[in-house]
Amino acid sequence: MLSPDRAHPGVPRGHADAQQHLVPDDVHRGSAHVPALSREEKRRRRRATAKYRSAHATRERVRVVAFNVAFAELRKLLPTIPPNKRLSKIETLRLALCYISYLNHVLSV
Repeated sequence: MLSPDRAHPGVPRGHADAQQHLVPDDVHRGSAHVPALSREEKRRRRRATAKYRSAHATRERVRVVAFNVAFAELRKLLPTIPPNKRLSKIETLRLALCYISYLNHVLSV
């Protein structure tokens, strides 16, 4: 990584262009020689912060808990043999499909 005073290797030390990246971007926004950050670069920088990662991890934990609660509720509605057998997620989905087909068949008869 380059040091702040050597941000641009081709520009002599102390030159004005070499120092411009030490000043916040919003100061140079109106000047034509400073490229604005792309949307992707802004997103990348925002995601690199510890605060963002922590918030993302919290949202992911909440999502996973809600997902597991939904599967638990679905498992309660499905008949299994033996009754206390805990089904995996894929087994739960497959059994739910079969059970729905069975119930449709019962209703159509």
